[in-house]
Amino acid sequence: MSDVSEGTLKSSSRSGYNLVVVESPTKAKTIERYLGTGFKVIASLGHVRDLPKKDLGVDVDKNFEPKYEVIPKSKKVVGQLKKAASTAEAVYLATDYDREGEAIAWHVLQAANIEPAKAKRVTFTEITRSAIEEAFKHPRDIDSALVDAQQARRVLDRLVGYKLSPFLWTKIRRNLSAGRVQSVALRLIVDREREIQNFQPREYWTVEARLSRVDDPQGGVFSAQLHKVRGKKPALETEEQATKHAEALRNASYRVEEVRKKQVRRNPPPPFTTSTLQQEASRKLGFTGSKTMLVAQQLYEGVELGSEGQVGLITYMRTDSVQLSKEAVDSIVSTVESRFGKEYLPQKPHTYKTKSRGAQEAHEAIRPTYADKYPDSVRAYLTDDQFKLYRLIWQRTIASQMKEALFDQTSVDISATGGYLLRATGQVRVFDGFMRVYTEGTDEGEGEEGTGALPDLQEGENLLLVEVVPEQHFTQPPPRYTDASLIKALEENGIGRPSTYAPTISTLLERGYVRRENKKLVPEETGFVVVDFLVEHFPDIVDVGFTARMEEDLDEIASRKRQWVPVIRDFYEEFARHLEKKDHEVQPHLEEADETCQVCGSKMVVRLGRYGRFLSCSRYPECKFSKPLNKPEQPQPTGETCPECKKPLVKRHGRYGDFVGCSGYPECRYIKREDKPTGARCPKCKDGELVERRTRRGKLFFSCSRYPDCEFASWKRPLADLCPKCGGTQFVERNRARCSSCSAEFELTEASDNESDSGRNGEIAGEVEAASSTARV
Repeated sequence: MSDVSEGTLKSSSRSGYNLVVVESPTKAKTIERYLGTGFKVIASLGHVRDLPKKDLGVDVDKNFEPKYEVIPKSKKVVGQLKKAASTAEAVYLATDYDREGEAIAWHVLQAANIEPAKAKRVTFTEITRSAIEEAFKHPRDIDSALVDAQQARRVLDRLVGYKLSPFLWTKIRRNLSAGRVQSVALRLIVDREREIQNFQPREYWTVEARLSRVDDPQGGVFSAQLHKVRGKKPALETEEQATKHAEALRNASYRVEEVRKKQVRRNPPPPFTTSTLQQEASRKLGFTGSKTMLVAQQLYEGVELGSEGQVGLITYMRTDSVQLSKEAVDSIVSTVESRFGKEYLPQKPHTYKTKSRGAQEAHEAIRPTYADKYPDSVRAYLTDDQFKLYRLIWQRTIASQMKEALFDQTSVDISATGGYLLRATGQVRVFDGFMRVYTEGTDEGEGEEGTGALPDLQEGENLLLVEVVPEQHFTQPPPRYTDASLIKALEENGIGRPSTYAPTISTLLERGYVRRENKKLVPEETGFVVVDFLVEHFPDIVDVGFTARMEEDLDEIASRKRQWVPVIRDFYEEFARHLEKKDHEVQPHLEEADETCQVCGSKMVVRLGRYGRFLSCSRYPECKFSKPLNKPEQPQPTGETCPECKKPLVKRHGRYGDFVGCSGYPECRYIKREDKPTGARCPKCKDGELVERRTRRGKLFFSCSRYPDCEFASWKRPLADLCPKCGGTQFVERNRARCSSCSAEFELTEASDNESDSGRNGEIAGEVEAASSTARV
């Protein structure tokens, strides 16, 4: 065991060295700065073993024994680990501080044939000298309960993915997938879309009076809304009702009846968890969940800060705790006092408790490792994305230990002749408190508190009427999910865990179940079909409550309250019986059409393809005739005008889906360009985003959103995640990710079941975080 003296870790006096295993090269480089010359640090590059790619890899007859194999791209590093471990005095497994990190440490131990007596597990949530020294002072054994919990999740996801996905292939179409978390998330999106489709807008009106003080008719104009008529809420459902009250108010006189004043406090939000960081980065920075985790991983593992060398800027980014250590709080308090003054410090530090189901409170929230490293002081060393995310984390953490913001809130009741009562409200911030540093974002549909000052009105004073404004409104449907609101819904329902949110969304996009449209998640036709099919035949798989209970079972395995094999058996035996029954009962998902095949005369049927429904011969594959499915609907006006001929634009359905074109076709062939964002950065101008477009013949290509200022275009599909080596834009080439800048290549696998750990290697290697195309370095 090494000794710690004078703030530096040193090797023992015996000959040889200590081997330290971490997950990524960047993290290895940072840790090497704090270790003595007797330590050799090797990066495992994420997972080194997994279930086989093309086989189930789980022996259901032998207590669900997993059959792990070394990942092909990891064979070289496993060989290096074996050689280094064979001559090392001790092996410190310093993989990340969560269940998956614990499992990676165990897999490294097994794959590299490391003697258990040599192995020591060390964990830390920040890469600083003091944290590293403390971790190496207190090594422990690998926690078998955490390994079991992660193994149970992996086996469970494999059983669901590899058993249910082929069932979908035979009953609907090939290349579909189902997953324990993925399918529930898809159902949430589809159910929300159906709420929107079935929503019936309801008309309602408001009547507002604009008033002023008698002695100040020009300035100090404010608004008051009609509140009651003769003590009751007025009916304002039609224009006629609103007009009647508006006419009466135009002829009324006004008097202040009551003025109520109070001071309200707004508390600072807690520091970030994985979920809240992804939500806020989506709202404020426009980051996808996978991009947020990739950039956060870079900040955690370390960034070159000039003469300081490689420095980890934030603590561990996969956590569901909002707690801060005493040392962290002390440092934050000192920073607040020096930067903003004592008046911004509360009497005692704020403490927070997470509301997340199953949160691991022993962990710490995401925070800057050094509170006094202001964002501007490191700006020159960071990429734009790194700076934006670091600044967001720094601001939120500092704000969490600042005083509440104070507001003076005023509510005024105003009487008008005829039995009318109007109400005006105003709110003025009198002390900014934490809001000097940070204001929390909100999702669509979440109302912001009204702001603005009211005049200093006195009870009994008369008022002048400026105007009465009746206004028509319609109730709005619930908003579509964004990355932020979907992650929030998953967390609130106990679905998945911090590391699964980003991979789950990526999977849905990659599989073509949903698309992003103006940052909203919109289900494709395939998504509707798959959800309806699963709801009908496998309701538990897409049931929110059932999936949440499975998460609780996995948590109980981690806390040693349950054994993992009985948990899997309880689920699988019923699942397997039901699957076998359905395999015999359910016929392929086909709809008969009122047409016959033009080639062989057989009946035509409606099938589901990659781009939606189409007509196909019922004798397929013997007869391969097919044709587009013509939609019977008439073109729908969009309310827009053709920029070329000024005729109305209409929405039509063509061979490649819905599009907006001129109603004057074929005389006018204008088609409105509908660009689908990909989340990938343009490699040429670095400012635009690559968007999905089609040629006039329907061929798919990707080009810069800044066209014609930037004319970059490519036939290859871009990836949202940047290259981990140089930060360049990556494109898919023959099932591999290839960087357009440095030409680095990364393998894309097809493990459709891997929901539990597909994010880890993607964050380390920088590939797509998706269960259907998990990157393996």
